[in-house]
Amino acid sequence: MGKNIGLVWLRDDFRLKKNLALINATKKHDQVVAFYLYKSKKLDNQEAQKWWINKSLKEFKNKLINYNINLEVIKIDSYKLFFDKLILKKNFSLYWNKIYEPNYLKFDQYLSKNFSSKGIKFYVFKGNILNEFNEINKSDGTPFKVFTPFWRNAEKYYLEKIPSNNKIISKCAKKVSYFKNTIKENDIFPKKKWYNKFENYWQPSEDKALNELKKFIDNRIENYSEARNFPNLLGTSKLSPFIKHGQIHVETIWEECVKIKRKGVGKFLAEIGWREFNHSLINSFPYMVKENYSKKFNKFPWEKNIKFLSAWKKGLTGYPIVDAGMRELYSTGWMHNRVRMITGSFLVKHLLINWKEGEKHFRNCLLDYNEANNVSGWQWVAGCGADAAPYFRIFNPILQGEKFDKEGDYVKKWVPELKNVPKKFVHKPWEINDDNILKLDKDYPRPIVNHEKARSKALEAFKKI
Repeated sequence: MGKNIGLVWLRDDFRLKKNLALINATKKHDQVVAFYLYKSKKLDNQEAQKWWINKSLKEFKNKLINYNINLEVIKIDSYKLFFDKLILKKNFSLYWNKIYEPNYLKFDQYLSKNFSSKGIKFYVFKGNILNEFNEINKSDGTPFKVFTPFWRNAEKYYLEKIPSNNKIISKCAKKVSYFKNTIKENDIFPKKKWYNKFENYWQPSEDKALNELKKFIDNRIENYSEARNFPNLLGTSKLSPFIKHGQIHVETIWEECVKIKRKGVGKFLAEIGWREFNHSLINSFPYMVKENYSKKFNKFPWEKNIKFLSAWKKGLTGYPIVDAGMRELYSTGWMHNRVRMITGSFLVKHLLINWKEGEKHFRNCLLDYNEANNVSGWQWVAGCGADAAPYFRIFNPILQGEKFDKEGDYVKKWVPELKNVPKKFVHKPWEINDDNILKLDKDYPRPIVNHEKARSKALEAFKKI
């Protein structure tokens, strides 16, 4: 194949709009092939996402056909080995968008060095982010460690240089194939069958993402500041899985939000700001991907308790708001943000189990798993992250439930054992003392720890560091 072909390496980029790698490849080549590298071992710890990726590949493949572009899926054992073989062909130019995780950016440098030495043309573009993480620093050039000043500077910087990325993908002359031994999308499905339930809640596609954004702006953004705290309400955007897998670019979200002047817009965009801040953190302090940002926590007396950890994962802790969140996660691949904080706090502060165990479980179960958000979020809850919650903030799961799920609707949806429990007791069912309504230990477990005792024990443990 003598003609120079544009190869577009897709990763978290399942969109046409603001996909700079794809747009630029079709501008420069009349033959373009998109490819996705499926490294099974990498996704073994991200089981839920296999379902989303499978659906995304099928949908995007059909979309690209309209532009005479093939999307080919290749199973690999090693990114390095794949590209070392590809570089020998020399009849292509390579295009890709960045992913802002330390290992990906490090690999970008490896590819850039190798391709340059071989004289192969390659083009690397800004990924799904407003600002490059290293563009936002303090006046002394060091990275921000506190969110509010970071976002104030990041917002101002972005407003001053908003890019005009409204170019669109071009149709290629004809559809061609490039790689041998491609695989079917179904080969990516997770081994566990829990993903069957996801069909009831999600439709992974760019069109769906854009439609969800429109519905959120039209109907919910005005009440976002308050409604986002109540898990029984549809108060959030639920765009996070689409953002993670690139069905929508955060610049598109920004553009659509700033068109309107309504209450709630600033608060919602600040959540995009947290995502930017988290990416800045893990790239400025890459050790925090696997370790505590605050190194004094390296001496924290975490406890290993397989029984408690299992009860937490299964939603059988005896605390209804915690159990509802964990069951929502398993059934839908998503959990309400307020409940993420409650369940996270319960694991690390009531059970004194290392945040890494929670991060690992969420990584496996979340459709919107993002390294920066997940690691930073867990460290925020544990108190060992940058700009983290203070150690003495220990969410009371009873009061949190009574405040944010007053009628018990959220709990009863995900913990149906409690559907007949009066709202007075729905967040503390152990106080009922009526076997006709609920048999404790048989219908629903008693609390695995006493809140007050667990809180005191946690405070003592925190004082040690």
